[in-house]
Amino acid sequence: MKLTPGKLAGLKAVSDPRGVIAAAAMDQRGSLQKSLAKERGAAATGKDLEDFKTLVTDVLCKHASAILLDPEYGLPASKHRHGKGLLLAYEKTGYDSNTPGRLPDLLDVWSVRRLKEAGADCIKILLYYTPFEKSHINDLKQAWIERIGDECLTHDIPFFLEFVGYDADGGDEKTVDYAKKKPEIVSGAMAEFGKARYNVDVLKVEVPIVMEFVEGTKAFKGEKAYTRKEALQHFRDAEGMTHKPFIYLSAGVSNPVFIETLELAGESGTKFNGVLCGRATWKDGIAIFAKQGEKAFRDWLETKGVENIENVNNGLKAASPWYLKYGAKSMAELG
Repeated sequence: MKLTPGKLAGLKAVSDPRGVIAAAAMDQRGSLQKSLAKERGAAATGKDLEDFKTLVTDVLCKHASAILLDPEYGLPASKHRHGKGLLLAYEKTGYDSNTPGRLPDLLDVWSVRRLKEAGADCIKILLYYTPFEKSHINDLKQAWIERIGDECLTHDIPFFLEFVGYDADGGDEKTVDYAKKKPEIVSGAMAEFGKARYNVDVLKVEVPIVMEFVEGTKAFKGEKAYTRKEALQHFRDAEGMTHKPFIYLSAGVSNPVFIETLELAGESGTKFNGVLCGRATWKDGIAIFAKQGEKAFRDWLETKGVENIENVNNGLKAASPWYLKYGAKSMAELG
């Protein structure tokens, strides 16, 4: 694997001095708007989203290597990132639940060229994906990712692909039955999108297990999908599916559960390359912003929010530099 100058510059911009990606995620749109409205008991506006994102960015970027934002509500926040790297989302939020297959769509008035002009160091796409979906649906998704990969290649900017699994049969993703399918869903997505044809530079992946179903963890709730030994092997099996750098997303779990997850990844010996962590750091502040306002939220971020992100940073001691995946012994060796 060779890195072009623009892709190398972009990856360096979002990494810490070790070559680990310790990024915060703040590109939630529809889900954040609903959560704010629910806590407030009244509608949340676009201005609320901009203000929330700006506060999170201003406080947490001091403790992160980069921030992931969306161009719809996140551009004001991008001016408050303290010189850290910027990833911008390129997909529309959510999916049309009336159409089968959770099909993706791009933002209407944006392109890779425009996101780069807006200051992006890297482009991020979220895709709902399971290898067990009907082949004609996965064919659509694969062609879509090929097009975006080629667009990023043309503009010489790193492409981060985030995939989130789901039950192709319409089952509940919070059940033990889904937890048993999850290792294959994550591994299958990593194997597919690690292929050279997609031109993906970093895979942003779910962990291949669900912590509350791992026997012997603090997160365990009594129903078992895997033993601790099996869970460790699932981490190793997923890693073996790709040569690409990959980072973990927090997938909405609490800060203590995500920290324990990173500990498990470390224990497995998996050479993951960092995180893009959102809700595990700031989710508990939503009610404070909605009910008590900006000052109270900033106070919470500067105490509990910082504590949460520092917990994640400690969990990253087990992470490996992404440049090792390119056969380099240091970032300088790559240019």
